[in-house]
Amino acid sequence: MTITKDNIAALNLQFADYDLHKALRELNRLKAGLVVFSSSLGLEDQVITDAIFSQDLPITVFTLDTGRLFQETYKVLDETQRKYAKSIQVISPDHQALESYASTEGVNALFQSTESRKRCCFIRKLEPLARGLEGADVWITGVRAQQSSHRAGMGLFEWDEARNLAKFNPLLKWSTKQLWEYIAENEVPFNELHKKGFPSIGCAPCTRAISVGEDERAGRWWWEQNGQQECGLHVRAVDLSALQSKSVRA
Repeated sequence: MTITKDNIAALNLQFADYDLHKALRELNRLKAGLVVFSSSLGLEDQVITDAIFSQDLPITVFTLDTGRLFQETYKVLDETQRKYAKSIQVISPDHQALESYASTEGVNALFQSTESRKRCCFIRKLEPLARGLEGADVWITGVRAQQSSHRAGMGLFEWDEARNLAKFNPLLKWSTKQLWEYIAENEVPFNELHKKGFPSIGCAPCTRAISVGEDERAGRWWWEQNGQQECGLHVRAVDLSALQSKSVRA
């Protein structure tokens, strides 16, 4: 079965009651083409990685090394590869684009304007992501509805117009409590910062701990204060095109 824009609704109905392990097995059984999983090494993604590796599923797992990650993030990457004896592909930014940005705008230009920050995200995350997704038919993500109002409107399966592929969000309805229960039960490596008030972890300069009652993604790019704490990985096609255009002009 080929997953297309036209059968997304049917897939949402079919997968609605599957648990995580069954959902990933069924996705593989459908022979949906090349299936890839992009991991940020956060709590959600560690759960999905365990479900993929423990079932020995033929799903490519990759992560983006932006060059500005926390040391705790690199530690969990190493621990995960050692625990499962599996390969996680590490994709880095284009060095020429990064050198140009740092030289012309400044290494910390991301704090100066939202546009400059998004150009940094494009170079460090979006362009490397595009390489990781090249040739893929299905992109698995760790998106959860509980993370933000923006993500609450997402579906289990979605069609990504910008990248012309299906996105599968198997943890969409999971609670934070469910994540921690799975982590404990299966002894899954996790980022130590999660225990220090960091529910969402990205680049070190762009992430802070949150206070009680704050949105789970309030600690990402907190200085912008616009309620749109996204780097562009999970935006609509029109927004992604705009980001790419601005980056090219810069």
